[in-house]
Amino acid sequence: MVYGMIGYVVPLDRYPDTYNGQPLAAITLANQKNHVAVYLTGIYDDEDQRNWFVDAWKATGKRLDMGKSCVRFKSIDDVSFEVLAQAVTRMTPDALIRADQDAGRR
Repeated sequence: MVYGMIGYVVPLDRYPDTYNGQPLAAITLANQKNHVAVYLTGIYDDEDQRNWFVDAWKATGKRLDMGKSCVRFKSIDDVSFEVLAQAVTRMTPDALIRADQDAGRR
């Protein structure tokens, strides 16, 4: 659990130098009042990854409801699991760490 959400993280023993002392989240899943949100750190910290994600999602024909790092959906039918899976596998732990360091959050 990360910030009260189901999450997959880069553990502190791998990357302890986070700005808030918490493990670096790769992906988290939260049930909000009106939607479910998937938070993808990799597309928040890396503009190229974000652009790829937006283009790949739109190519599926599914509606994209997105914030800076979250993808919101109200129905399971709104989700492109293939694009989510690709987004997660594109950002390795090393790439997430580099992006975090480049963002100046240390």
